Amino acid sequence: MTTPSGADDRREFVDSDLRGARFVRSDLSGAVMRSVDVQGLEVDSPWLLEPGGSLLVNGVDVVPLVDAELDRRFPGRELRLASDPAALRAAWEAVERTWAATLARVDTLPAGTVDASVDGEFSFAQTLRHLVMATDVWLGRAILGQEQPFHPLGQPNAEYATDGYDTSVFTSGLPSYDEVLAVRAERRGMVREFIAGATTDVLAETRANPWSPQHPETVLSCLHVILNEEWEHHRYAVRDLDVLARRAQEVSSDARSSRT
Repeated sequence: MTTPSGADDRREFVDSDLRGARFVRSDLSGAVMRSVDVQGLEVDSPWLLEPGGSLLVNGVDVVPLVDAELDRRFPGRELRLASDPAALRAAWEAVERTWAATLARVDTLPAGTVDASVDGEFSFAQTLRHLVMATDVWLGRAILGQEQPFHPLGQPNAEYATDGYDTSVFTSGLPSYDEVLAVRAERRGMVREFIAGATTDVLAETRANPWSPQHPETVLSCLHVILNEEWEHHRYAVRDLDVLARRAQEVSSDARSSRT
């Protein structure tokens, strides 16, 4: 049953069955759950790991535990907040090594895997295209000040159009995987080249936030966004590749069973 819980009309769910419910791009901050069955509950919130983020489970803030476990699973992720030129170069090298290994894994998976979506999320190819756009936003526009930084193969996020931004620069077709790889490699090279030449003074320079120009950013904070985008979307990509690989294995096993 759903009832208002007070003057602010916050909804209260009592003795309700929300099994299998899916909340996407929703604000559940401050939500309180008491005496609830959360077996199998899955939460994916990259913003949770930003400063001040907290998630209490039975009175324990699990955010530091999640952060540490992600660092363990993805070596090099712990460098994403590097603050000096040498450390930033090491951080970007870790990103490139990680993606190189994942690209090599993808090459071993069945044809069509790169364009397959899991639960409506970006496909692997779309993830790479989105990272092209992220580079264009935070390096091309924010750091380098390019008026029109976007490559047509970039993949905007779901809110881009609904927030009033022009999507006409982006292709509506489905580019080949080789085309995506080429543009992605070019954008990775742009980041690598910029970081290689960045000095402490350059990192401290201010830039306008590309989404909220009234809020200043430093070049360093823009690079931190790029690094975070890389690690978060790699996490999503690996998560979904695991699902697709498991499905492919099940199909293969079923096919073998049918022949025996």
